[in-house]
Parts: sequence; structure tokens; C-alpha cells
Amino acid sequence: MTRIITALSEISGRYDALFVDLWGCVHNGITAYPAAVAALAQYRAAGGIVVLVTNSPKPRAGVAIQLAEFGVPPEAYDTIATSGDSARSAMFRGAVGNKVLFMGDWDRDAGFFEPLAVVDSPAEIGIVPLEEAEGIVCCGPNDPYADPAENRPAFLYAKQKGLKLLCANPDIVVDRGETREWCAGALARLYTEMGGESLYFGKPHPPIYDLARRRLSALGHDVPDSAILAVGDGAHTDIAGAMGENIDSLFISGGLAAQETKTTHQPDPEALKAYLAKENSAPNYTIGQLR
Repeated sequence: MTRIITALSEISGRYDALFVDLWGCVHNGITAYPAAVAALAQYRAAGGIVVLVTNSPKPRAGVAIQLAEFGVPPEAYDTIATSGDSARSAMFRGAVGNKVLFMGDWDRDAGFFEPLAVVDSPAEIGIVPLEEAEGIVCCGPNDPYADPAENRPAFLYAKQKGLKLLCANPDIVVDRGETREWCAGALARLYTEMGGESLYFGKPHPPIYDLARRRLSALGHDVPDSAILAVGDGAHTDIAGAMGENIDSLFISGGLAAQETKTTHQPDPEALKAYLAKENSAPNYTIGQLR
């Protein structure tokens, strides 16, 4: 049964490293949460290591720039692992072919196609129309407010051609401020439901956790899973991923599930219990907001 806590500091001394989600935990897609930033900075000042583990399709350099724009200072984290970097590595290894249909916002997602030095002999990737594509690279919907079902005709054609869809962000939705947007995960889910094959690299799937551990090791820290705490607001991404990796988790109930858990400052215990049971989710700890 999950334990409701009032501050990260109540439990942080048990862990050498944190794997921390961003959207809904550290920022809202527009600006940073001051209490969350302060909590992470305090944890680091006490000797802890903070790895930001995000389903963003951006390379980590792009996420770092975005964090600065939102007001998240470098003092709040040590390194970043993104779904985008994990998915890019697979793309440049030829996971969906050389000629790909791109789905997303080019102004936002162009960095996904920047060369990746860690891949030996990377595939030459060209962006082509669907009729010429060998696979699909999905960084997000072209319109984040449109019903994902609008993609059914294109997906039917792609499925019949046997195209694989590389999903750069498994999130289904995010809240940008007060506005909810569809993410790449919603399109990948639809494609899978239609019988197509979707490839996932972000939470809750193993590749991003492998990347996060490598980023942690690159800092010179060999931290066992028992000394890592995953922090996130997604029951099906952050918490499910932590459970799959046998990592302890802290659920931020005031993010995506704020209404279901009746969270203002803290969750309503009975509402939280009902929500976690419905989602078959078992975080070790829960708090309303990261602080």
C-alpha cells in the first residue's frame, strides 16, 4: 500500500539517486514549479544524484535549453535521459529503414534527426511522403488537439505496407498549463490497435532505463537499483516503468491524475486508493506535488 508523504526529504535519505520525470513534476510545460526545483536542489546539496528521465522526443541538449527557458536551474539536476535520445539511437541503427515518414512539429522536433555520434556507421535517414516510406518516425501529432483517429486512413495504408512506427514519446497526453494535448504515444497506441507494429523507447519501456543507468554511470556513480527512487505523475509510464525495473517509486498525484485523486495540496486518501486500484498501480509513496 502506498504511503502518503508530505516532502521528498522524508524519504530521500534512503536513496543515492533519483530518476525524475519532468512534465507535471518539475514543470507544467510553461514554467517550473519552485517547490520541486528547491526539493531537487536540496537533495543534490546533500549528496544525491538527480537524473531527469523524460519521455520528451528532444535530445538531452534540447531539453536542457527548454528547462532553462522554464526556469529550472542547473543546480536542480545532474544529467538528462530522454526518450528521444533512446529512439534516435534505434533510428540511426535502421530500426524503421532509411526513408521515413515524419510525424510531428518540425520546428520543435528537427533536433531528433541530428547526427548521433555514438552510433557506428549510422543509417542515412531521409524524410519522404508516406507512399515512399519504409517506416514512420512519430515525435508527436501534427495537431496536438486533433482526435488521433484522424490518422486512421494513413495508418491503414501504412499497416498494409508493413511499416513499423518508431514512437519517440510514449506519453498519451500532457497538460501544458491548463490545456491537455495529445502526444506521440496516442498515435502509436492507435497504430498498434489497428494491427500495426509500434516500437517504444521511453517510459515504461526498458530502453530509457538502460540509458538513464548509463548516464548515471557516466557521472562516476555505480548505484544499485535498490538505491534509486523513480519520481513521476504517470501511472502507466513513470510508475509502471519503475515497477517493471524493480525500482521504488514516488507518485505525484497532483499531475495527470489530479482530478481522479482529488489532489489540491495532497491527495484524498480514498480517492487515491481507488485510482491506484483501477490503474493496477503500486507506487511505494505518493505526494500531491514534488516538494
